[in-house]
Amino acid sequence: MIRLRLQLELDYLVAPPGCDFIFNIHAAHTARQVVLQEQLTLSQDVPSRVDTDPATGNRYLRLSAHAGPLRVGYSATVDLVHHKAWPAAIAETPVAQLPTPVLGYIYPSRYCQSDRLTRLATREFGQQWQGHGRVQGIRDWVLQRTAFTPNTSNANTSAMDTLVDGVGVCRDFAHLMIALCRAVNIPARFATGIDYGADPALGPTDFHAYVEAYLDGRWYIFDPSGTAIPMGFVRFGTGRDAADVAFATIFGPVQSSAPRITIEVLAGDDGRLEMPWHCAEALSTDG
Repeated sequence: MIRLRLQLELDYLVAPPGCDFIFNIHAAHTARQVVLQEQLTLSQDVPSRVDTDPATGNRYLRLSAHAGPLRVGYSATVDLVHHKAWPAAIAETPVAQLPTPVLGYIYPSRYCQSDRLTRLATREFGQQWQGHGRVQGIRDWVLQRTAFTPNTSNANTSAMDTLVDGVGVCRDFAHLMIALCRAVNIPARFATGIDYGADPALGPTDFHAYVEAYLDGRWYIFDPSGTAIPMGFVRFGTGRDAADVAFATIFGPVQSSAPRITIEVLAGDDGRLEMPWHCAEALSTDG
């Protein structure tokens, strides 16, 4: 079990007459990600509520802010009790046997145009041994052909753009990997959160995007950007692509600054401090 403590602050200057916000910054409740404690603070005295999407489990903070400064703070202590399995034992699930809630993750979406990558994906991965190894091969292919380069993409950058440009950030790596997985009928979804263990050379701690692929009845974690340690991922939300799980969706004119995020490892109830590490097993915090 790994216990992590995270804190984040988001600052905005809201222009008149005000602005509506939808945030996806609350740690998800899953069978293997247990939120022990959390706290939300708002600098403005405005009503807010947190709604849970019954289909995805994503938790959305909704509020209407007045004109002026707005600071949103969130902190949480989370226990991660990962499901671990040997990759060679994890098979793919035939489309005919996929649960109905999973079906939406084999279709193209706004940023993951899998229908345009079918020929490429079939040529590169169609003959590979099916199962976790094929998904890992897609992950490695994306990592080898894409350079992690900040400030090279924007909110309109899609998987096709990343394939052509060969550069991007974690969001772009995830979109390309998802599109390639779906192109060979492997359900894949976009996951957001915060990670512990990223290389400090990449800059301050930030939100992270990664991939979960549905294999053998479970969603398994993959990090196509290769910038972090999957065992240190705290999940916020999952969706078809970034359009479903932006950490902040803003309806109105605002100015914003870079988020301030910290994450640390804490000792568990038994006093042991377990650090995230790169392991050989496949990992899941779902189910």
